[in-house]
Amino acid sequence: MCAVAKSEASEARSEPPGARSEAPVASRVEQLATTLEEDIVLGILMPGQRLVEDELMLRFGEKRHVVRDALARLEQAGLVERRRNIGAQVRGFAEREVLDLYEMRILLETEAMRRMPLPVPEDELAALQAIQAQHDDAVSQDDHRGVFRSNQAFHEKLFSLCGNQLLAQAIHEYARRAHAIRFGALSTPEQQHRSRLEHHEILRALQTGDRGALIRLVHEHLLPSRDRYLALARARERAARCT
Repeated sequence: MCAVAKSEASEARSEPPGARSEAPVASRVEQLATTLEEDIVLGILMPGQRLVEDELMLRFGEKRHVVRDALARLEQAGLVERRRNIGAQVRGFAEREVLDLYEMRILLETEAMRRMPLPVPEDELAALQAIQAQHDDAVSQDDHRGVFRSNQAFHEKLFSLCGNQLLAQAIHEYARRAHAIRFGALSTPEQQHRSRLEHHEILRALQTGDRGALIRLVHEHLLPSRDRYLALARARERAARCT
């Protein structure tokens, strides 16, 4: 048996029973990457936590190449890192990295508000309000994944209105890099309620054309997840020094 055939046979033997094969590989990779991304944001997978292929195969009933491709996609997005002798793990951030990343997010997102044509067209505002209604429903039902998805949709729609699609794409990419920092930021009722109220304040500022309020609200909306991550990191450092 040639080396390639041996490798394929070995991988086939290592697949979990009932591994899925009915859907196209690309869609399965996308779904798995999306679920793991949500797990990172929701704090189910914590910074520094290992992502073991065999465990993911069993959890999702997937084949090894699907798991590997999903992890590779998350690595490209900056959510996962690979370390020698450790393998894949949720990316962790040093304090300087957190500050630099959020400084860039603040620059990009407030600039989008400065550039946004006001008043916002009524149909665009209505579309954003409809997304927020979905977010409100998810919060009321304590649907964490629904909260994450509708929150993400709200911000992507908001920044798409800035008039510069390259700027909107840069905002999306830097926001995604921050997922491992944002972990747990939408996981408690208090945090969900705060975020929901801030969304409604943004909508009111769009309705009234209050650019100053938009810039301020978008800036302040970023700070809790950054500050929470830094506070937890510093608490871990203090605990480690005391042991």
